[in-house]
Amino acid sequence: MKRREFLTLSIRSAMAAGMTASIPVALLRAHSSHAAILAAGLSDPAMQPLFKHAVPNALDPGFKYMPEAGRLRIRAAPAVQMTGLVGADGETPVPTAVWGYGPHNDGVSWPGRTIEMNVNDSLEVSWENDLIEGSMPVSHLLPVDGSLHWAYSLPGYEYYRIASDGVPIVTHVHGGLNDSPFDGNPEYFFSPRFRIKGPRWEARYYRYGGGFPYWNDMAGTLWYHDHALGITRLNVYAGLAGFFILRDDFDTGLPDNPPGLPAGPYELAFAVQDRMFLNTGELFYPAFPGDPFYSDFIDDEGAELPEEVFPEGGPTALAEFFGDHMLVNGTIWPKCEVERRQYRVRLLNGCDSRFMRLRLKVVHSNETDPAPGYAIPFYVIGSDQSLRETATQVEEVDFAPGERLDLVIDFKAVPWGSRLIVENLLGDAPFGGELPKKADLFPDRRTDRIMAFDVVSEFDSDRADTSIVDGTWLDGGVSVPGAVTTTRKLALFEGTDEFGRLKPLLGMAEPVEDVSDNWVDGTLDWDSPITENPGLGDTEIWEIYNATGDAHPIHLHLVHFEILDRQPFSARLIEKPAEHGEGGEDGEGGEGYRLENIRVVGQPRGPAPQEQTRRDMVMALPGEVTRIKMRFDKPGRYVWHCHILSHEDHEMMRPYHVGPIDG
Repeated sequence: MKRREFLTLSIRSAMAAGMTASIPVALLRAHSSHAAILAAGLSDPAMQPLFKHAVPNALDPGFKYMPEAGRLRIRAAPAVQMTGLVGADGETPVPTAVWGYGPHNDGVSWPGRTIEMNVNDSLEVSWENDLIEGSMPVSHLLPVDGSLHWAYSLPGYEYYRIASDGVPIVTHVHGGLNDSPFDGNPEYFFSPRFRIKGPRWEARYYRYGGGFPYWNDMAGTLWYHDHALGITRLNVYAGLAGFFILRDDFDTGLPDNPPGLPAGPYELAFAVQDRMFLNTGELFYPAFPGDPFYSDFIDDEGAELPEEVFPEGGPTALAEFFGDHMLVNGTIWPKCEVERRQYRVRLLNGCDSRFMRLRLKVVHSNETDPAPGYAIPFYVIGSDQSLRETATQVEEVDFAPGERLDLVIDFKAVPWGSRLIVENLLGDAPFGGELPKKADLFPDRRTDRIMAFDVVSEFDSDRADTSIVDGTWLDGGVSVPGAVTTTRKLALFEGTDEFGRLKPLLGMAEPVEDVSDNWVDGTLDWDSPITENPGLGDTEIWEIYNATGDAHPIHLHLVHFEILDRQPFSARLIEKPAEHGEGGEDGEGGEGYRLENIRVVGQPRGPAPQEQTRRDMVMALPGEVTRIKMRFDKPGRYVWHCHILSHEDHEMMRPYHVGPIDG
């Protein structure tokens, strides 16, 4: 079964479970109807209010953690949250059960409160699993596919169950130069009250900070989120994510900061995510075949879809997930009232699979559609782990899952009383580098708009405006020291598992010797011996060859890297037997690949404006080799993976190790 055929299957199975409002048209025999949406009990995006509710600011002083003596206790726990969603009558607000992070002695929220610290300080965090009610563990809010390689499928863990033993979690500070025991690796998971610990669990208290080389040495926009093996997509979907903002003596966050950036109430932080809901408010995540729709679905050749792709009748993981409701800081299509001045706006793409291309459109007040508006430029000042060297003016910017953007928007360019809509130009399907076709869009979609800024607040003359322009010196950029010791050729593939489902995989673009002295090539499973074993202090270039049909946002733990360039390549894609674990218990039934006759073609293309910073995310486009350079400053075990969460859970993630491997 080919990649697009599997996507068809995944989305059709979701429709069988009721996801009729949000399916790319080309993948179905017929359009869904409003009546079908309501009959299935799903929230219809067309019934939801647009730009009615105020968006919370994740940098509001009241939304930040307050450490005591350099320590925090942060718990993950159930909560009920009002997202702005209304029920089937289009009027009645409905609550949503979520999981959130929060202080040990207070409520939790989605997203979790913001951690903010100076790079020269130290912070100790006790991450606590309070996913319990009374003394009993809670069930997962979403269907868990036990056929995946996940926490309770590991040897020695097969007899644990969420119902009796609880949901495993582990928190990763994304973008942190973390010590290996504190990195939140997926096999370091733990259940409520630490009764069950993952096979590599080491520490209850995680330590961050202290300055380079012990931790990050420059201000940036980090975030924290769950990273438990095989259920990251579900735990993040339930709400387990939040901002982690780093300051330094240059980017202080204070009004008199040296680069002259907007500060205080004029610095905003927004996490953008997509979701689906039942019309009663519950989160919805498609996973089952079901009546009455399942028997009506056929594949592209006219055959009925095979039931074996739903192990034991489901639930099944999806190839990708695209929600039909857009949320910002846990609020559907919100608004933010602003003055006619410059604002600093930090954005996090917390979606499972959705790539976005953002543009700002000025419209009349109360307009909810960006189409009739006109675009205005804005400034990219940073992303991921640092500021840029200088501010640069753009009219649109790409935004990949897991990526952060640091922007300055000048609302003096917007007439008072008008509205500025953040528009999304990309579609509701996997991104291949081009603007979407009609078949890649939801019918009557609202995912082409994210939020709105209403320019209606009175200008506060007691607070000076800022004057960021194209070329303003910011003193950021990229710094990767050291001569290159190794260049590695890695690759991204899409195979299948023993059920015929899409299985995205990492691997090698050429034969290499792994740490067990085996020669390997092509796709590799998580459990295959380590192939990336840089020495402590080594500087390496990784060439990542994307042999799939879609873009993948690649994330490396531990390091910050410099994006060097991208270049088209050609190669033969050769089928190979599945490695152990890629198919069934003995590796049978799955399909992997390797590359032959690789040739780079065309001219290299340098990084985009938002990529000219210290990075931990890079978009690898199909048919291109993407080159990144980084230095490995800490020893231990880390991971690299695709940040499409559905991909990293199945099974586009590999461990790597810095320095000698013990045992």
